[in-house]
Amino acid sequence: MKSINNRIALTFFVLLISSVVASAQEIIKDTVIAPVKKVQSTGKQKIDGVIATVGDYIILDSDIDKSLLEISTQGGSIKDITRCQMLGKLLEDKLYAHQAVQDSIIVTDSEVKGMLEERLNFLLEKIGSMEKVVQYYKKDSEEEFRTYFSDILKEGKLSSEMQKKIVDGVEITPEEVRNYFKTIPSSDLPFFGVELEVAQIVVVPKVSDADKQKVIDRLNSFKKEIEEGSSFSTKAVLYSQDPGSRSNGGFYKMNRKTPFVKEFKDVAFSLAEGEISAPFQTDFGYHIIYVEKIKGQEIELRHILLTPTVTEEALSEAKEKITLIKKRIEDKEITFAEAARTLSDEKETRANGGALINPKTQDTRFELTKMDPTFYSQVSNLKEGEVSAPILEQGDEGKKTYKLITVTNRIDEHAADYAKDYIKIKDLALTSKQITTIGKWFDEKIKETYIKIIGEYRDCDFTNNWLKK
Repeated sequence: MKSINNRIALTFFVLLISSVVASAQEIIKDTVIAPVKKVQSTGKQKIDGVIATVGDYIILDSDIDKSLLEISTQGGSIKDITRCQMLGKLLEDKLYAHQAVQDSIIVTDSEVKGMLEERLNFLLEKIGSMEKVVQYYKKDSEEEFRTYFSDILKEGKLSSEMQKKIVDGVEITPEEVRNYFKTIPSSDLPFFGVELEVAQIVVVPKVSDADKQKVIDRLNSFKKEIEEGSSFSTKAVLYSQDPGSRSNGGFYKMNRKTPFVKEFKDVAFSLAEGEISAPFQTDFGYHIIYVEKIKGQEIELRHILLTPTVTEEALSEAKEKITLIKKRIEDKEITFAEAARTLSDEKETRANGGALINPKTQDTRFELTKMDPTFYSQVSNLKEGEVSAPILEQGDEGKKTYKLITVTNRIDEHAADYAKDYIKIKDLALTSKQITTIGKWFDEKIKETYIKIIGEYRDCDFTNNWLKK
């Protein structure tokens, strides 16, 4: 919106992405960057050296090149990013990281190691061998590359944690939301595309006791081998069916508020440091957990997930069951919502008649143009109240289920309406307030932190007052 302060808008884009601990370079590639004054080239070969200092951190001229290289590696375009723009972003991240250290925010070596392994797996898949990765980043050895990248990841984590701390306490009242909406000119009202409210019924194929026992026996075998000296991390990489943690050896860090299923958290917090659990079951399959460290209310753990094999006979029975449910709904013997409450195997949606919650907005609406492509193909052609044919779905962990989908409500495209779109307007108002909070934080910290920019980069037209003019 026109009223958003351009001086700090770019900074807030970082905040929106930082929940996944990204480096500054990753963040910029997804950000719309306004043009800034370019540093003019003298035509002479530049010698790498310190071009800026922020607190205890320095920025080298080559850091700009490395950042641009990282954006390219991630698949982003750098054609519209000036060196001044890149330096401005690096200055922001250094200030966040510097203040994080001052505020005693801790990033552990194990956290950095987990992030490094995850990133390294991505780079190996994209670039090839470790030798090629080292060469691509112009390092002399794997050890030098690991040290270099660990520093980047640690600084990025410090930066993101500092950003989180700045806005965690920012809240918005209904009155503030109302006042915010009133300030938006009619011509600037957000425009929302077609939205759907969707419900589903899920039938999970039955797994035989024999197949369940095979998985339990295999996990017990893993446990015995690990207790005798095998690496839990290696086994997780090789065998775990959890796509979210497999690449980094099954590693998770969590506290009691972390959104994991109850059964998983109950087992995790019952273990002592260094202990491995017996196999246990959740809706995802069967797990074993190894607790690496306990730090107050937080634990660092690794886990292995295995899911039992579903037979063709079990799949056929599940399809037959869900087809019968569809017929009962179409014959008006039972409503979709009643069928979901009494016949669906999905606990998360059963209680509210199968209604799905949009994980991005936490409300029941899904904007058609922003849907996952697979989900879009399943619902886009359904008329309101129509029930889909049985859909066979396979999750990332290999679990197969059948489901029925229906569109319970269709909201046509429209300009923002306070009553109809309160949740979205509230999010916009909160974002605006968070942007203002970040802007005030920058004003304050730039004044009280030692910052120095040298050479031709002093001619840059920065969005923040780094030169303290």
